[in-house]
Amino acid sequence: MPTLPTGALRLLVLISLVNTTGTGLWMVSSAIYLTRFAGLSIAQTGLALTLTGLVGMVASAPMGYVADRLGAREVFVAGLVVQALGTTAFIAVHNIWVYLLIGVPLAVADAAQRGAKGAVIGGAVPPEERVRTRAYLRSVTNVGIAMGSALAGVALAADTRWAYVAMILGDALTYLVAAALATRLDPIPRTAHTPGAPRLTALRDRPFLVFVLLDGLMSTHFGLFEVGLPLWIAHRTDAPTWLVAVVYLTNTTAVVLLQVRAARGTDEPQGAARAARRAGLVLFAACGLYALSGHANGLVTIALLIAGALVHVVGELWHSASGWGISFGLAPADRHGQYQGAYAIGMQLGQMLAPVMVTTLVVGWGDPGWLLLGAAFALAGAAMPPTVGWALRNRPGGTDQPTPRLDMAAEG
Repeated sequence: MPTLPTGALRLLVLISLVNTTGTGLWMVSSAIYLTRFAGLSIAQTGLALTLTGLVGMVASAPMGYVADRLGAREVFVAGLVVQALGTTAFIAVHNIWVYLLIGVPLAVADAAQRGAKGAVIGGAVPPEERVRTRAYLRSVTNVGIAMGSALAGVALAADTRWAYVAMILGDALTYLVAAALATRLDPIPRTAHTPGAPRLTALRDRPFLVFVLLDGLMSTHFGLFEVGLPLWIAHRTDAPTWLVAVVYLTNTTAVVLLQVRAARGTDEPQGAARAARRAGLVLFAACGLYALSGHANGLVTIALLIAGALVHVVGELWHSASGWGISFGLAPADRHGQYQGAYAIGMQLGQMLAPVMVTTLVVGWGDPGWLLLGAAFALAGAAMPPTVGWALRNRPGGTDQPTPRLDMAAEG
């Protein structure tokens, strides 16, 4: 993993490491806990997670606006504290209605802290360091989730209600520790609202919304790796199923070691758009290698799948870095919260659509599905440079041009 940065960046890295360790705990154990000990069926669990995901997506831009208006650091801390309380309340879940009663406001709090975190990075980190910061945080996210997943393995082995309760409380504790650390961040000046001006300008910014949709389409490759490829290996190739763990480990290790390096040259919108174009082409190539694996045998199958995973992760690294560079680069300096919230909509939409898209195209259609999916990645990437050019032409004052702010002390 790269050398850690100093100052505010080091603090953000530490917050992410603590928080994502808790994420790993809950991510590994949540489905089992909800279906075995919280009274939800498998179908109800899927429905509940989908509904809370929709709430979080809809709330992303509005909560980012709230972070800009009320103070990014303050909303970041408040969101983490609410998540700690809501996560603890999951102990009381005994049917889907109680889950939704807790999960819906929790999804709003998650949207708030995510948008606020983006605004903290936008406000506290110099423009040339923002993408590098995001790259560090993504590397750390993989480390934290891996640590949390390993800890969850102990509780999964015990397989008792109290073991799962311990993981829930552990996750809640990480939110509180992250919130305490976040209070040490410097405050970000609040944005004054101009009377009569639209509030959610990010949702009125047509070039930016086109970027969000394109990025959301490209984001389905995460679902390809998490859902489509394991099913492809298990049902459409002669490779052993343990190869799923190998390709997953390959991906995780590459992200930890290479994300910061892959982000070079993406700290301004034009360079980021070129990285997105490269990402689309590379993802197309990965889809081709995966498709070929369905026609091979033995060691050739394994070699093609591992080669596909290596090519895939290069596309993933460039795609992630391009999204950060474009989303920060196109946002006005005083509206990073709502623009980061709007950017998250594309990612969340991609994650929601990915399971259906990749299973239908990849497992259902085979070769034509792989080629169609790869072509979609390539076309979305190719559309990024003209989209970013359109966005920049529609900004006569440029980006990072602040509108009036309210000083934190003066506002009380």
